Amino acid sequence: MKLDEPIWASLPVPALLLDADDQIVDMNPACEDFLGASARSTKGTIVWQRLDVEQTVQDGLNRMRANRAPLFVNDVEIRKWDKVPSQCTLQMAPVVGQDNMYLLVISPREFASQLTFSNSARLAVKSAIGMAELLAHEIKNPLAGIIGAAQLLSMKIGLEAFELSDHIVNESRRIEKLLQQVEQFGDLSSPNFQSTNIHDVLARVRQSALLGFGSHVQIAEEYDPSLPLARCDPDQMVQVFLNLMKNSAEVVSTESGRITIRTFFEHSYSSRRNDGSQQSLPLHVELIDNGPGISDKIKSEMFNPFVSSKKNGSGLGLALVSKIIADHDGWISVSSRPGKTVFRVSLPRA
Repeated sequence: MKLDEPIWASLPVPALLLDADDQIVDMNPACEDFLGASARSTKGTIVWQRLDVEQTVQDGLNRMRANRAPLFVNDVEIRKWDKVPSQCTLQMAPVVGQDNMYLLVISPREFASQLTFSNSARLAVKSAIGMAELLAHEIKNPLAGIIGAAQLLSMKIGLEAFELSDHIVNESRRIEKLLQQVEQFGDLSSPNFQSTNIHDVLARVRQSALLGFGSHVQIAEEYDPSLPLARCDPDQMVQVFLNLMKNSAEVVSTESGRITIRTFFEHSYSSRRNDGSQQSLPLHVELIDNGPGISDKIKSEMFNPFVSSKKNGSGLGLALVSKIIADHDGWISVSSRPGKTVFRVSLPRA
């Protein structure tokens, strides 16, 4: 049995048709991409041989069959036996008019996150660059005058007033540093693409972190030794992963903080360019930390300029990361819950 062909083929999320014995009857093209296998090769196999989920999820499917009612399960970690685990929502329902047929729809959470973050961040970053450069240039000159006047004033006044003038100087220098970051944000040159061993990039980042801001953190490596070369600018990628690593290092515990750098290859992974064509992005780097997680309020806007959860944060670090990844035709996504935050960068192959 096959469902209506045009609708079945057009579904943008993975979907499977199952029989009463959990055998795969059919799957749509999106599911073929998700599993990295064709419908023909999987037909007749038990679905749980392709999708490794907790027993409670399988029990839920059995309850759905008994009740003949749809079932929704949020935050399911699906482990495709030979691929990266994905955080998903599952929707299961009996097929109307077919007593022994069931539909299983899989909605990978990170896929939606990538579409939301990368497209919105790309537009927001581009629109902010011109304004940021203009403001930085116009503010720096009068700010230098304010700093100089406050320093001269501090030489001629008493102790109490000196503390106030010192505060003016310190806050002005903080603004000056922010403006320098804004100028850097606007002046970023186009990538110098090279065939790059991404593990060499990550080794530089890890060493810098351990010698500086990440000295209190355990940094583990889970590398795919057969990973092919990436098409990227290695120096800009160092900047990307340093920013991401620094963010993670600042939120994890000083006693038990842990960051895991993970690389893997997924041949079927791709994204859609602005012109409608497909960009293959098979190389993936994940930075996984055991910090407190990211609030939902920040998560939806965290790649936009001037958005930060830090008290004195500039909100430009992740915006710069997003700009660089966009210039590489790559994707960046994040999934987060208390105890596990994952930033994933997906890049094209050289």
